[in-house]
Amino acid sequence: MDFSLITNKETMEIISKMSLPEEVEEILKKCPKITIPESRQHLLEISVGGNNDFFEVFYDVPGKGKVLEATVARCKNGLAVNYPEPYMRRREPDCLVVADNGETDKPRFMERYKYDFEELRQKTFEWLKDQNLIVMPFMAGGEEYGYPSLLLAPENAGFFATALADIQGFIPKKEIPEGFTPKAIVYSAPPFRHTHFNGKQVVVHNRLENLYELFSYNLYPGPSAKKGIYGVLLTMGEKEGWITAHASAVRIITPYDNILTIMHEGASGGGKSEMLEQIHREPDGSIKVGRNLVTGDEIYVELKEACELQPVTDDMALCHPKLQQGKKLVIKDAEKGWFIRVDHMNEYGTDPHFEKLCIYPKEPLIFLNIDGVPKSTCLIWEHIMDAPGKPCPNPRVVMPKRFMPNVVDEPVEVDVRSFGVRTPPSSKEKPSYGIIGMLHLLPPALAWLWRLVAPRGHANPSIVETEGLQSEGVGSYWPFATGKRVTHANLLLQQIINTPGTRYILVPNQHIGVWKVGFMPEWIAREYLARRGSVRFRPDQITPARSSLLGYALNTLKINGSFIPRELLQVNKQPEVGDEGYDKGAEMLNEFFKRELKQFLVPELDPLGRKIIETCLENGTLEDYIKLLGDYR
Repeated sequence: MDFSLITNKETMEIISKMSLPEEVEEILKKCPKITIPESRQHLLEISVGGNNDFFEVFYDVPGKGKVLEATVARCKNGLAVNYPEPYMRRREPDCLVVADNGETDKPRFMERYKYDFEELRQKTFEWLKDQNLIVMPFMAGGEEYGYPSLLLAPENAGFFATALADIQGFIPKKEIPEGFTPKAIVYSAPPFRHTHFNGKQVVVHNRLENLYELFSYNLYPGPSAKKGIYGVLLTMGEKEGWITAHASAVRIITPYDNILTIMHEGASGGGKSEMLEQIHREPDGSIKVGRNLVTGDEIYVELKEACELQPVTDDMALCHPKLQQGKKLVIKDAEKGWFIRVDHMNEYGTDPHFEKLCIYPKEPLIFLNIDGVPKSTCLIWEHIMDAPGKPCPNPRVVMPKRFMPNVVDEPVEVDVRSFGVRTPPSSKEKPSYGIIGMLHLLPPALAWLWRLVAPRGHANPSIVETEGLQSEGVGSYWPFATGKRVTHANLLLQQIINTPGTRYILVPNQHIGVWKVGFMPEWIAREYLARRGSVRFRPDQITPARSSLLGYALNTLKINGSFIPRELLQVNKQPEVGDEGYDKGAEMLNEFFKRELKQFLVPELDPLGRKIIETCLENGTLEDYIKLLGDYR
């Protein structure tokens, strides 16, 4: 179909079917051209300005002239989107500001910028009136439990609209229902990054009485098309008493047909996408568990037959109250597609299954921060360079779920909730919080505390760099939320209380003491727990960890006949760490917990939550936590 033949009259007839705010109607009446996407193919064509093989996304910025924001190259397997500025290639952690006067612990626009947002809001609307616009309806959070939403974006930012459509889905022009009334609207206005925010990524959240406005002043989809919509869902959940967990989930089927579902939570870089990957193997089929950074020794295990993986969610797990029906948490994916980071894929053969999906996709994909040139095949291990010899740490692929095999679309019960932490190396000479063993079992009270402090962790590839041990905030989704920390703390605690059938574990990635392990701990834990099924641990198999914040450590872990060395289960057993190095690292972790938890001690906090936090502040033992909310279940 020749989409250029669509007349403005036809488009306006479609728009007239929708129930839109007066300000939006005014924008659409005055803008020169409106495009409502007919199909995904239509969106891909818009992204390259028609039939171009290479397309530049630029804007005239007062005082700067023509500013290039992004380039789009049409490759054989998709569109390679790149940003001239390395800063724009990952999410700014402090980009969210709140413009309204509702309850919030987040920075307010007036406080940060010293003027009323309404002034900029009207300037944004005036700018949009002069643009050729994409108008794209979608359902934030999915058709069944989601919320009608709308995107208004300049037409030359088609790749942004396509990324949003792949992540959240969209409603094609001919399928827009009569009376479609958006509960959320995303306004994209990239030039304002330069005119009002000194080049920084800023996303303004404006929570009106019956409408959630999201103003995206940048073109990297992470803080807006991805996490901005997450903020919409979190705000809706605040009002209705539920959360959208920051989590991947996978249903695991063992070679013996046992089934286990793990939901893996954690800050950005905590291993959520990796939980959906098959365990990485060496060319000979063996599995390298880790390499000792001091001695150079390496540990390998054999695993002839890995479990079958059925992905459920990649980043956002809807925990809607209508789904809950028993003692285990029930979740459903809040997305239609996944924003997958591929920084660990740096050569051919790292993950043949996923590489094949990207090289021979069912339809063209959207690649970000990957070096693709027109008419070539975009290869996910060829990352764009931030500087000579320094590849971008945040290459991404937007993968629609329908392109992936064995995905689960229906609600699932969660057997195990895992929490992942990026850990640095730790030794006697340079102690750190990298003292987490390969697999720890957590009683529910400790599981809740880990979700409150949510360490951002070591060498986070997804966001602009920060130093030291930082918190991603309550739920590990706090950077995307607009309300009060204590509200989410209470919701998380109530969720744990209401789902006593779900168990909790803690896993590190990157390092265990002086061992470089990558994401191997979560892959091994996944294979191990799936094979165990619902069998409880015997007292001789576990022991209280030396740090009470780490719950139980394992005494042994055997997978397919291979034992994992005890020094990877209990880090103080490593001669390079010892009790002395471990205890220094544990104190760092303890101080971090105390620093982060004090802010939750406000009158609105659930009384049980207050007792759990006070237990931590008073250096409570594992037994103290168990008395408050039970043991590992």
